[in-house]
Amino acid sequence: MYWIKQYIFFHNKKHPVEMGKVEIEQYLTSLAVENKVAPATQNQAFSAILFLYKEVLGVDLTNENIQALRAQERKHIPVVLTKEEVMKVIENITGIYQLIVTLMYGCGLRMSEVLSLRIKDIDMGFDKE
Repeated sequence: MYWIKQYIFFHNKKHPVEMGKVEIEQYLTSLAVENKVAPATQNQAFSAILFLYKEVLGVDLTNENIQALRAQERKHIPVVLTKEEVMKVIENITGIYQLIVTLMYGCGLRMSEVLSLRIKDIDMGFDKE
């Protein structure tokens, strides 16, 4: 309902029957360019509009080949600490928590893996000779 309402308001309350491919493309392009929505959000709006036309108004748009400017995928840049920063964090933790963090960092373990470790899982007699 939200996207249908926004679509109608975008075109100054013009009835959807009076609109078509061009108006849909204008609205979806506006979402990507002006509103800078995520691709998933643009797809959700597009699906809602297609539902309006197909299921509510009985208008089939499958042969219309609607081409709107697609929203850009945002790049996720992971935050990575330097070795020195990690060592400062480990130095400022005490007790069992320091052991847990050290195991996670040194062995590449996940939190659930560290918490499920048992003494029998650790090889105390490891020797390279």
